[in-house]
Amino acid sequence: MRGRSETRGTAPRSRRRGGGLRVWVLLAFILYGAWYWYSNRTVDPVTGEKVLIDRSLSAEDEKALGLQAYQQILQQERWVDPDATISREVRNIAERLVAKVEVVEAALAAEHGMEPTRFSAGFDWEVNVIQSDQANAFALPGGKMAVYTGLVPVARNEDAMAVVMGHEIAHAVLRHGAQRMSQQRLTQIGQAAGALSGMEPQQQQMVMAALGYGYLLPYARKHETEADEVGLMLAAAACFDPREAVPLWERMDQGSGGQAPPEYASTHPSTQSRIAHLESLMPKALEYRERFCENGALAGPPAQFRN
Repeated sequence: MRGRSETRGTAPRSRRRGGGLRVWVLLAFILYGAWYWYSNRTVDPVTGEKVLIDRSLSAEDEKALGLQAYQQILQQERWVDPDATISREVRNIAERLVAKVEVVEAALAAEHGMEPTRFSAGFDWEVNVIQSDQANAFALPGGKMAVYTGLVPVARNEDAMAVVMGHEIAHAVLRHGAQRMSQQRLTQIGQAAGALSGMEPQQQQMVMAALGYGYLLPYARKHETEADEVGLMLAAAACFDPREAVPLWERMDQGSGGQAPPEYASTHPSTQSRIAHLESLMPKALEYRERFCENGALAGPPAQFRN
């Protein structure tokens, strides 16, 4: 009887020791996550918002990562001849937009009483056209860009194309890629803490789902909204008509057939939210065009693509 009693008495003590160690490990992860969050927070002068960017990630690191991704895409996709009409038109749009990055960045930073970081000053800007039905475009960290031919019939004209390309350039200028990388690292710390806490896999999935809807997806939508604003100002400053942004997104919505997921479950704002935001920015965009466009007032219909 005494032997059984002693056996029953030692097991709980062993479990308590294991549980105590687990608590300390969990606490260590929480403290590390908190330290990572606070030590890597900084203010983006262009948006005036506090952002999370790993301080160890330099401009050269971002350029290297962007170039690596670009080279992989080069191997996988079919590229349009650089001398083709559409390639020259897209390249001309990109050159006009990039030429206004510095002045727009400075103007937006000045609105928050700050100096711009000019982080993208050393980017090697380059744009190519990809043969694809996708109505899409991208700009990678470091300045490597591409436009898919499927976007041309949706954009229809250079002004609308400039709105899309300005949006993509804004992602690179605002270092949204670096912010997502830092966010992913913080998420990984949380996942490791959850696993070490003894949380059941199903519980971990529930927590991650809540994190996605409550933090990750809104975070992505915020990036899209920021890129919309900065991209619109870039297009306006580069002498494009920012008013083409609204019909562009109406055509984008028609092209999707209304099949987009609800906004709360998407990485992008709904078309209705996006258009409303762009319309609210239009007076500011037209003011930027008047300030920074050397060609004067808007005149005539937008230039249509020739191909």
